[in-house]
Amino acid sequence: MSKLVISAIGPASSVQDGGRPGSQRYGLTPSGAMDRLALATANVLVGNPPFAAAIEIGPFGAKFTARAGAVRVALAGASRNADISGRAVAFDTSMTLMDGETLTFGFARGGSFSYLAIEGAIQGEPMFGSLAVNARAGLGSPYPRPLQAGDELQVSSASGAAERRIDQPAVADAPIRVVMGPQDDEFGDATQLFLDSEWKISPTSDRMGYRLEGPVIKHLHGHNIVSDGTVNGSIQVPGNGQPIVLMPDRGTSGGYPKIATVISADLGRLAQIPAGRAFRFRAVSMAEAQAEARKFAELLRTLPDRLRAVESVDLNIDALHDANVAGHAVSAIDAGTWHVASADASGPD
Repeated sequence: MSKLVISAIGPASSVQDGGRPGSQRYGLTPSGAMDRLALATANVLVGNPPFAAAIEIGPFGAKFTARAGAVRVALAGASRNADISGRAVAFDTSMTLMDGETLTFGFARGGSFSYLAIEGAIQGEPMFGSLAVNARAGLGSPYPRPLQAGDELQVSSASGAAERRIDQPAVADAPIRVVMGPQDDEFGDATQLFLDSEWKISPTSDRMGYRLEGPVIKHLHGHNIVSDGTVNGSIQVPGNGQPIVLMPDRGTSGGYPKIATVISADLGRLAQIPAGRAFRFRAVSMAEAQAEARKFAELLRTLPDRLRAVESVDLNIDALHDANVAGHAVSAIDAGTWHVASADASGPD
């Protein structure tokens, strides 16, 4: 066994896996990764089951150091600068940290969550069948809280397997698709306002719910209903008229009317939208939502088919510095480098 020691980490970072399906009947929140595709991608790269426990890293930076042996890892999700002891590394690729080496992440760019999967997965004691952390409920393992500097994760030593990368389809830059209801009849004309407006995610959002900033959505008959079940992606509208999209750490029931539900295939894309970036919703039929769910399931199933070998190329940096890789480059202050046309050259000046 080896260790992965957390040297530094920002908030909103925790151990997450596929969650706790089947436990909502007991009032137990499902939890699990905010972006299931990114979690599965990172895991597949190091040979783990798609929804094995990994580290979900929030928008801020982090540092991880291998101890007591080499550790093989893979990165996926929101892009950010990353390096191993000063050597830049790529996302959607596996890599090996040698004993004592440090993997450093910068701030997320164009997204919110990145995933660090570890070969052999994170070791811990499952709670209701999962290691997924829900800090409010005190659930999760090996730490039932967000990760902190000084935490140590017991992991398998690197196997020495060849490193791999994965080819992923481009993420669609399109509206977030929703199925209207189940209480959209509580809003009248405000349902169209909901669909026609731009929305932004509030910085006060968290894994329980994404608070939306935009126009006030008014209720026809008040904001209280008999509490009923919720799902990931339920969009509740409380008394202030500002919708809340329920995320994996949500409660299992709620008493606010739900104007719409984000389709499962788009929930990870919504989770990755940074606070303050504008986006829209688009209504789709139940049949379309189901078709997209099947496509998403097929994408997850075929992730191993997208794996490719990493071609190692050793670069001589000193030679590159001396090479004129730009072609006929010149210096504006050195006339000796200028190209002068011959006297018999033809063509325009």
